[in-house]
Amino acid sequence: MIVITRYTVPAAEADDFVARAAVAVRALGARPGFRDSWVARAADDPELWTVVTTWDGPGFYRRALSNYDVKVAAVPLLSLARDEPSAYEVVDTPGG
Repeated sequence: MIVITRYTVPAAEADDFVARAAVAVRALGARPGFRDSWVARAADDPELWTVVTTWDGPGFYRRALSNYDVKVAAVPLLSLARDEPSAYEVVDTPGG
């Protein structure tokens, strides 16, 4: 499972966003089922950012969100994400 959250971040707030995203990803990364993460900025729009995490499955991600440390560190950042679907089931990978 992958979770992709997108954010509009003014240039003046980019450093703060990266720091907050790092804290959020560390909290999520400590939870069972977490696989990997990325914090990235769009190449063609420097105010468009994303935080991507990968999980063993949706249950792991949902349980991670209910953890106290995640609620303190990650949920405030996640609440700033664009209001759009963010959780995706992986249905195919290179090589099948």
